[in-house]
Amino acid sequence: MGAEVIGSSSDSPDSHKAFANKHNLPFTLVSDRGAAMRKAYGVPATLGLLPGRVTYIIDKEGQVRHIFNSQFNPKGHVEQAMGILKTLQTA
Repeated sequence: MGAEVIGSSSDSPDSHKAFANKHNLPFTLVSDRGAAMRKAYGVPATLGLLPGRVTYIIDKEGQVRHIFNSQFNPKGHVEQAMGILKTLQTA
């Protein structure tokens, strides 16, 4: 859909590599060990303990166009992202 996908978590680069290989992921995973990325984007913790799961759609100009926040609905992240990307393609 013409988008670049980057996944981020606090897991180690080696863990990301193993996970990406195991699941044959076609996108980049980056390690946010110090939580700098989560802090910069204001990702909230779930139940005050778990790092949040948030999807951001950022357009070519760097503007955040959509935010989806759900720890427990991983399919919702994909569905919402694809819907927004379709909208941006026709704009």
